[in-house]
Amino acid sequence: MRTACDLRRQLAAQHLGVPITLILDNARYQKCERVTALAASLQIELLYLPAYLPNLNLIERVWKFVKKTCLYATYYAHFQDFKQAISDCLAQTHTTYKKELDSLLTLKFQTFKESQVMAA
Repeated sequence: MRTACDLRRQLAAQHLGVPITLILDNARYQKCERVTALAASLQIELLYLPAYLPNLNLIERVWKFVKKTCLYATYYAHFQDFKQAISDCLAQTHTTYKKELDSLLTLKFQTFKESQVMAA
């Protein structure tokens, strides 16, 4: 199994003539001094994703919609009623709430047209 350091060395060795940016999550081992020093020595930019990206996670958008639709400012005396309200809302996602959810769940992401993607 190749390590991240092996991959970085391979990429740098290819002499692509273009800047190399690696997009990483926020794992501790990716932010350690050894990794950052190696990346700097190989002239590789490290770009860390934000820790939490609810706008990129569609289920977070659905949950926000459900909370707004059936939970906000609503008191349920019994837990069973609370669960049923959520179930009823979810059961209507493809009928009653379809138009609203279609606009909410679009995949509008920033794209980088002039970049090269290299896979390991």
